[in-house]
Amino acid sequence: PVMGRTASASPAPADGIDFGILPGLIGYQLRLAQIAIFRDFVAALADFEVTPTVFGSLVLIEANPGLKQTELARGMNLDRSTVVSVIDKLQARGLAVRRKASDDRRSNALALTKRGAALLAQLKPLVRAHERRLVENLDAEERAGLVRCLQRIFPNQR
Repeated sequence: PVMGRTASASPAPADGIDFGILPGLIGYQLRLAQIAIFRDFVAALADFEVTPTVFGSLVLIEANPGLKQTELARGMNLDRSTVVSVIDKLQARGLAVRRKASDDRRSNALALTKRGAALLAQLKPLVRAHERRLVENLDAEERAGLVRCLQRIFPNQR
C-alpha cells in the first residue's frame, strides 16, 4: 500500500531542502523507516482500526495466557498509564478481558475474548504481508543482519 516514496533513505534534492548531516545519522534513518513502517501498517490494517500497539498487545496476550497488566507494559515497553489505556480500548472493543490474577488478587490477568482471538487470526496474515513488503528489497542475509544490528543498539530490549 504505502511503502513507495515514504520509505526512501532521504528526500530527493529536488525538494529544495538541504538536510545537512541528517541523512548520515542512524537515528534519522530509523525515524524515516519507522514512519514508513507505521504508515504501511496502518494502511494494511485500515479496515480493522488496529495500531501497532494494539496488535502487539493482542499477540502478547494470546501468547501468554493470564499475562498481568504490568507484564504487558514491560513487554510492550509502555508506561503504566499507557498500558491501562490500551487495555481499556481492548476491553471496550470486546477483544480482551481483565480478570483477577489467580496468584495475586491485587493484579489483573489478561485474556483474549473469542472476538479478540478471531480478529488476531485475521490480522496475522495481513501483518506478515506488511513485513514482507518492508524487506522486499533485502535478501535473507541482509534481513537477518538488519535484525542483528538493531538488536545490538539496545541489547536489553526485545
